[in-house]
Amino acid sequence: MPCPAQLRGIQYDTTENATKLCYKNGTWARKANYIDNCHPISASTKPENAEMERHLENAKQLNNVGHAISLVCLVIAFGLFAYLKSIRCTRNNIHWNLVATFILRNTSWFIIQEVVDVQTVLDNSWYCRVAVTLFNYFQVTNFFWMFVEGLYLHIMIAHAFGTERIKFWVYAMIGWCVPVPIIVPWMMVKIFLKNERCWIDTSGGVDQYDFIYHGPIILVLLVNFVILGNIVRILILKLRASPNNLDTTHYSIKAVKATVVLLPLLGITYILFFVHVPSRKGTSKLFFIYFNSFLQSFQGCFVSIIYCFTNTEVQTTIKRHVDIWRDQHWCTINTPPSKHLQMTAITAAPSNGDRSENMRDVCAYDKNVIVHTA
Repeated sequence: MPCPAQLRGIQYDTTENATKLCYKNGTWARKANYIDNCHPISASTKPENAEMERHLENAKQLNNVGHAISLVCLVIAFGLFAYLKSIRCTRNNIHWNLVATFILRNTSWFIIQEVVDVQTVLDNSWYCRVAVTLFNYFQVTNFFWMFVEGLYLHIMIAHAFGTERIKFWVYAMIGWCVPVPIIVPWMMVKIFLKNERCWIDTSGGVDQYDFIYHGPIILVLLVNFVILGNIVRILILKLRASPNNLDTTHYSIKAVKATVVLLPLLGITYILFFVHVPSRKGTSKLFFIYFNSFLQSFQGCFVSIIYCFTNTEVQTTIKRHVDIWRDQHWCTINTPPSKHLQMTAITAAPSNGDRSENMRDVCAYDKNVIVHTA
C-alpha cells in the first residue's frame, strides 16, 4: 500500500510503500510496517519545502495552544451556567448547550491528535474510526446549535412574544438529534464503499463522501448568513424608529457592532474557508493557514467571552453571590455564632449599594441581643 500524500498537514513521499511480512506458513502479519517506510517530505529531500514545514509546525502549535485556552474558558463558562441556576432561561440554556458542543468538539480534537498517526490511519484501526466519527458528529452539532442560536435570536427580535411558543426541547432536538441522521449515512457509506485509512482523506483534498455532512453544514451557514442580514436590517429599522433621532453614522456603527458580536455565534466565519481556496504557494496560503488555525482554535474562547463572561446576567449574579458571601463572612468574624442571635436575610432584596450597609446594621444589632437559653 502506498504511503499517504498528506496527514495532519504533513506531506509524505507517495513513491514509498509500506511493507507487510509474509510468514513461512503462508499467512500475513496483522499489521504493515508504515513507520519505517513512510517518511515525511523534509528539507533534505525537497529544500523548497523547508520554510513551508516551519510554517505548518507553527500553525500546529497555534492550534494546540488555541484549543487548550478555548477548552479552559469553555469549562469555566459551562460551570458558571451550571452553578448559576437563577439565570436559567431558554436563551441561556441555548448558550449552555452551545458551550457544551464546543467542549466536546475540542476534547475530541485532542483525542484525534493522540490516536491518529500514519500507523493507525493506514491500519484503519477501529478506535481511530470511532474518534473521527465522534469529532465529525460534534462538529455538526456545533453548527446546528449555532443555527439554533441564530433562530432564537431572530424570533426574539422579529417576533417579541414568539420565543415562548417554542419549547426548549424543540431546540434540543434540532441541536443534538438532527445531526444523527446526517452522520449515520456518512458512516454507512464509509463502511461499505470506502472503509480505509481511518475514514480520513489523505490525498490533500476533500473526499466526495464527506460532503454528506459538509453539505448540511454549508446549508446551515448560508441560512445563518440570511438570518444575520435580516437581524441587522431589523435592528437598523428599530434604531431609526427610536425617538433619539440618531444620525445615519450612528446607525451604521450600531449595526457593525451587532454584526461583529453575532459572527462568532452564527459561525459565518466558516464561510471564508469554503469560499477561499488558497494557492499552492505564496503569501495567500500562509495567511490562510494562520488565519484558519487562529479562528478555528480560538472560537470557543470567543464564544465563552461574548456569551458568558461578558453576559450581564452572569456578571450581576456573580456579584450578588460575592456580596452575600462577603457580608456573611463579615458577620461571622464580628459576631460569634455561639453567643449571638443569627440574623438571616430577609425580605425584599436591597440594592447593591444598600446591602452591605444593611448587613452591618444587622450585625451591629446582633451584638446587643443575647440569646437566653433554658
